[in-house]
Amino acid sequence: MRPGLFLFAALFLSLPLLSQRNAEAIAIMDKAFAGFERSQGIELLFETTSIDADGNAYPTETGKAYIKGDRFKLEMEAMHIWFDGETQWVFMKDANEVNISEPVGQEIAAVSPLALLGMYKNGYLLKAPVSKTVNNIPVYQIEMQPATGNKDFKRVTASINKKNYTVVQVVLTAVNGMQTQININRYNANYQFDDALFRFDKTAHPDAEIVDLR
Repeated sequence: MRPGLFLFAALFLSLPLLSQRNAEAIAIMDKAFAGFERSQGIELLFETTSIDADGNAYPTETGKAYIKGDRFKLEMEAMHIWFDGETQWVFMKDANEVNISEPVGQEIAAVSPLALLGMYKNGYLLKAPVSKTVNNIPVYQIEMQPATGNKDFKRVTASINKKNYTVVQVVLTAVNGMQTQININRYNANYQFDDALFRFDKTAHPDAEIVDLR
């Protein structure tokens, strides 16, 4: 998986005079996070593009995400990922192989939309929101930077829809200079997903090799 996929990370310098503005940014992120947290089923269509520090562009990737609280399923061209809140299954299509693990902490944050969106709550500082238009949608754009140097990203910019507080775009700049832009092309929260959706179904891939890493 390319670094930065679906990551909602970190925020600006710690200056006392920005405390009131930071509170405004936190309130916006709180509303976006709450929408993810309370929904019984969110479907996202997303597109990612990346450019490394030397200006080399990676091929654009598209995918679909299904989310219910801390559970999710991600469908991408090269792989599918399921997470039921405890166990994760990663199906690599080319290898016809499924890796099973029980991720914790940062491992969950590397792939979980809810965990990533909630990262702003700890260890990050937020710059004052700026009103902009992104992908023809009026948004609050919030620039973020980690409070310490122990993070993978030195800057993250999240664009939040002004009308419904959904995520429109995230741009991540990694410490190594890699920049990844994630566009949410469709956001639909009108689903009620069964929990079985977030677990790997062996019968759908009977010939897949199972690698249990737990």
